[in-house]
Amino acid sequence: MRVSLKDVAAHAGVSVKTVSNVVNDYPYVTAGMRERVQRSIDELGYRPNLTARHLRKGRTGIIALALPELGNPYFAELAAAVIDAAAAHDYTVLLDHTGGRREQEILVSQGFRARVIDGLIMSPIELETQDLRDRTEDVPLVLLGERDYDLPYDHIAIDNVAAARTAVRHLIGLGRREVAFIGDRCGRSEPAQLRVRGWREELAAAGLPADDGLVAATDGWGHADGAAAMTRILEAGRRPDAVFAYNDLVAIGAMRVLHARGLRVPEDIAVVGFDDVVEGRFGAVTLTSVSPDKEAIGRLAVESVLARLGGQSPEPRRFWADHRLAERESTLGRGAEGV
Repeated sequence: MRVSLKDVAAHAGVSVKTVSNVVNDYPYVTAGMRERVQRSIDELGYRPNLTARHLRKGRTGIIALALPELGNPYFAELAAAVIDAAAAHDYTVLLDHTGGRREQEILVSQGFRARVIDGLIMSPIELETQDLRDRTEDVPLVLLGERDYDLPYDHIAIDNVAAARTAVRHLIGLGRREVAFIGDRCGRSEPAQLRVRGWREELAAAGLPADDGLVAATDGWGHADGAAAMTRILEAGRRPDAVFAYNDLVAIGAMRVLHARGLRVPEDIAVVGFDDVVEGRFGAVTLTSVSPDKEAIGRLAVESVLARLGGQSPEPRRFWADHRLAERESTLGRGAEGV
């Protein structure tokens, strides 16, 4: 049987209004009264009706999260971070899978679910600036990722150039001199371009050549793409002593090819990935990876939506989430205890 506010009020010996004030965290309630009501809430197992609470504010209590690849562990982990952050504010997250297709991204961004959501968090791949400029829906939109639209929407990203330089600097510091980059995208991809740029800049800073023959483009960013790219480099007669991969899946695919060809990681070729997904921490050789602060990205995204809903953020803002390098066996050798 569902416990009501009236039940709690009767149990605590107070008015329904007092219970409502405690449940809704009304500030002008004495500590003693708050403790008394909370004790009754706990004993009766009362759970507030969040739907009704949101509806009283003219909201649905739902935030949509549109991602390009739900099968990619990075986006799965990012979704978990957004869901956790939203739950802390009594919000539910509705997941949308765009497949990175422009037509689907347009459909989502134009608000085809506007009546059932309070805000939209979106990580676009193919969406154009004009697509967003034409947006007429007033549901708050927060953008994730490295595409720069120069439009009045909150945007949360990491500094890909700096992150790539951190990865390459680590490899150079270990004495590696021929560093390949795997995962430059066939066609436009701002994240890939930025990571290649960071690769070039750090090599130049160390006085090393940025050899285009060691840059391998891929059609996608999965295991098979990394394996195919690594194969092409080796079959071209090149033998780098390090690989910086666009993401962890590409890196894992590359390491599989190296293993099959009798090349040791990291003794012969050191490997660094990007995204720090759980899979990379449990392979036969654990993967050194650039680790974005996914929890911060999720929290900032949710807080940005809620700030827009509350009218607390009149100007669009750009947030740079932190990153670090998680150093593990693929660059440091067996026994490295990076986390």
